[in-house]
Amino acid sequence: MFSSIKQFFLRVVKTPDIRRRLMVTAIILAVFRLVAHIPASGINTDSLRALFTGSPLLSLLDVFSGGTLANFSILALGLQPYINASIILQLLTYVIPSLEELSKEGEYGRDKINQITRLLSVPLATAQAFGMYTLLRSQGVIGSLDTISLIALIVTMTAGSMLSVWLGELITEYGLSNGISFLIFAGIIARLPVVAGQSFTVINSADILKVIVFVVSAVVIVGVIVFMNEATRQIPVNYSRRLVSGTSSSYLPLRLNQAGVIPIIFAVSLVLMPSLLTQFLAGVNDPKLNQLASFFLKYFNPNSLLYNLVYFGLVVGFTYFYTSVVFNPQKIAEDLQKRGGFIPGIRPGSSTAKYLSYVLNRITLVGAVFLGMIAVLPSFFQNTIGIANLAIGGTGILIVVSVVLELTRDLESKLVMRRYDTYLRS
Repeated sequence: MFSSIKQFFLRVVKTPDIRRRLMVTAIILAVFRLVAHIPASGINTDSLRALFTGSPLLSLLDVFSGGTLANFSILALGLQPYINASIILQLLTYVIPSLEELSKEGEYGRDKINQITRLLSVPLATAQAFGMYTLLRSQGVIGSLDTISLIALIVTMTAGSMLSVWLGELITEYGLSNGISFLIFAGIIARLPVVAGQSFTVINSADILKVIVFVVSAVVIVGVIVFMNEATRQIPVNYSRRLVSGTSSSYLPLRLNQAGVIPIIFAVSLVLMPSLLTQFLAGVNDPKLNQLASFFLKYFNPNSLLYNLVYFGLVVGFTYFYTSVVFNPQKIAEDLQKRGGFIPGIRPGSSTAKYLSYVLNRITLVGAVFLGMIAVLPSFFQNTIGIANLAIGGTGILIVVSVVLELTRDLESKLVMRRYDTYLRS
């Protein structure tokens, strides 16, 4: 196994195009991490650190900012406004006919939708920057700012968020893997030493067994995530004429987890809103608002049953939603019919589309439940192991494993294309 891994990396390093893409990715990542340590003005870092230490919600939000929110850098908003804009655009695609038509126009339509998403990210980042300032001011982390200083802070944070999006798109175009996911992955990896240090400072001799359970569980969970990400349902496809020399049949692979980590990212964006609103309302001098904040604090905290049920339901719903976006059974059925392909026992055309939808809904249920369980995993381990700092971040593990697998597949595909190009030139 280790010799195979060694050979794989040697082939990667010896390929000029991949080597160039690796260098571009490394340079952009270094710039991102460097800018992430430039703090915004007027922040009490000690109070900010204490606030994040006592709030699992803000810590989770910091993961999706790429690790830039904890020190409130100029990239504090990170990729969250862009993710929210993506959610809004994908929901509007089902409501606005012009957007639906645009989404069906291939590469041109995707480019237009991405452009609209970037434009929508700007007002969302502005609103989120003001909301973050209001939240931190209510917690005593930042003092009241005059109008000019407040505008400067909001503009800086908005520009930092768009800079994060631009760096992510540069990685997607000139580097390796999906840039947005890769920046979130880098933020999670960068926080591992800090989290490990906090965890081991609170461990005593009585917690050794819990640490062993944690490590064993983490290894098992990583293995299950790899298995679920690679699992596919092979649907046999026959052809009425031989399109490929020597064969007249093939398989249509349907991945068990078509949506990847996107449903969890979408669900986190929504499930955090009531909790962030609670922290804001707690500092308002209004008895009714304080009572509402107390209700959410009691029944909608990360360890509560209601929170985890809502979180689980959102992940399952977004899994079905995003799967319907990325996989169109009607289009697949039409493509098979045009190429002379058919599924044995199923009539071509609409019957094939219905069969694919039936199979996809069944396997998506398994993938959706799996993602939902991963999402609520931290709360489960906090309640069972009893050490908050050792709670397995299921979302973080899923993102890390998924990005590594995606990066590996991307490298393998580029190596295969390189071999084909060499063969054709010879």
